[in-house]
Amino acid sequence: MDKSVQTLLYLQHQAHSVFIDGNLTMPTNYLVEEENILALLLKRLREQPDETFITFYDAEGNRQSLSYHDFVKKCFRTANYLKAQGLIEEDRVATVSHNHIETVIQYFGAWCAGMTVVPINVGESPERVKYVLQDAGAKLAFVRDEYLPMIQSLDYEMTILPTSRFQAEIEKHSDEFFQSRITDTRKQSGSTDARSTLADLETEALIVYTSGTTGNPKGVVLTQYNLLCDAKHIAEWHGLKRGDAMMCVLPIHHVNGVVVTLVTPMFYGGRVVLNQKFQTEKFFERLANEKVKIVSVVPTLLAFLLHGDIDTSQYDLSHFSHFICGAGPLTVELAARFEDRYKMKIIHGYGLSETTCYSCFLPLDLSEEEHKKMMRQYGFPSIGVPLPCNEMAIWNERGEKVRAGWRGEIVIRGHNVMKGYFNNQEANLKAFEKGWFHSGDEGFFQQDEQGRKFFFITGRIKELIIRGGVNISPFEIDEVLNRIKGVRAAIAVGFENDWYGEEVGALVQLLPGAELTKEEILRQCAEKLPFSKQPKVVVFSDEIPVTSTGKYQRNKARHLFAEWKSVQFKEPK
Repeated sequence: MDKSVQTLLYLQHQAHSVFIDGNLTMPTNYLVEEENILALLLKRLREQPDETFITFYDAEGNRQSLSYHDFVKKCFRTANYLKAQGLIEEDRVATVSHNHIETVIQYFGAWCAGMTVVPINVGESPERVKYVLQDAGAKLAFVRDEYLPMIQSLDYEMTILPTSRFQAEIEKHSDEFFQSRITDTRKQSGSTDARSTLADLETEALIVYTSGTTGNPKGVVLTQYNLLCDAKHIAEWHGLKRGDAMMCVLPIHHVNGVVVTLVTPMFYGGRVVLNQKFQTEKFFERLANEKVKIVSVVPTLLAFLLHGDIDTSQYDLSHFSHFICGAGPLTVELAARFEDRYKMKIIHGYGLSETTCYSCFLPLDLSEEEHKKMMRQYGFPSIGVPLPCNEMAIWNERGEKVRAGWRGEIVIRGHNVMKGYFNNQEANLKAFEKGWFHSGDEGFFQQDEQGRKFFFITGRIKELIIRGGVNISPFEIDEVLNRIKGVRAAIAVGFENDWYGEEVGALVQLLPGAELTKEEILRQCAEKLPFSKQPKVVVFSDEIPVTSTGKYQRNKARHLFAEWKSVQFKEPK
């Protein structure tokens, strides 16, 4: 074996290890009892067949529910159908869809058969979709009918299965596709191995392609163990138990929607309330009607709810516990305004596709005073304490751990770290340097009286604005901009400048009817920030560029400041 490949395999193995009570736990010491995702579904089928697993609301508000029995039966039919097409374990099955109950069935059905799901973001360009399908080597794609023209135009050879045709075939051959092909084939053959599929915990379950703003996206490979392990620790951290409902308003082509609000409820035996899309005016009503305990959101959705200024007194929300919030830049100002306005707690967290989903959360046992301190007093809302399944640290550029309060790169290792980037050895060697996964995010930590390390994120290292050789976190400037009355949303953007290498600009979206000038925004920033960090230019926009999961795309706004490239901005005397 090539030495570089041996090194890569070693580093990937190390990345799955984790320190627990001072002992290094290797990936063979699994933290879940189930041997695969199929075993989890069989467990739910035995223990709670008649309880509701999933309720789906389409864009028009039509409601559909499935019990565990009916959901699992449909998953088995899907799994058997895929096997009948000649597909085997770890063959790639793409899904081209918006949020839909049938897509959830396709996910779990593919996993029951040991296959690997490649979710396609239908908001991407056709060229990017084709790249993902080709790079992953997708053999079959479930395609909702409205996206058929786009997929058929790609000139990529694979089996294209329109949803309408698939449903017709499943109904026509329902008995055949619910036979024992999944559940007891090996028992019938006389094998002593009672497992019903070749899939195990190390079987690749998901390849999620990152939404980078430049270059081709990288495929993050997650195993069945990654999904189950992260789901287990998310459920335990948030005190979720059988029958508790979680609501999904995030896109399920991303790990947040998949892991937090699909796999996690299946793991603890709960209910999923899946929405085709987020609707501000229906949000609290649906929380009340479905007796939801927890909903996972991104900061953008909190901003929408805040600006909606909804009267929640008309709804019975006594069963609701808190919001999970991550996957985007949450500011102190937005979090404080939201919690003060709606009297609902935000449990801030952090993770990446490369760490399955979440790596840390704020503890639920914090007093109100401690919660406010961690959310408001350090300049950034804390992303919390590491989950037991992984370890986190802050490293400087030399790969050394830094002290409390010092900034550096957030690095992670543990059971929820990805298997690796698909077909990208160079990226893997870089990402797993010294056996830890390098997040590319800058942060720091502080310790509480119990000695717990509370982590904070200050921005993407590649998004840091480097002005005159000095690193500036855009998050700090975001905080000031978003506190200005009349601003709906705003981000700091580093733009190319001949004098300082980069300068600071502000992209601002105003509230309807706000009479706020560029000069007034600059003046208020000057009151809060030193000259080096002050925006020098304000550009108004009708929208702020974000990914489908609510992350700001600052680099996509850099061109809006091109005319100020040669301008020297001098500090007033």
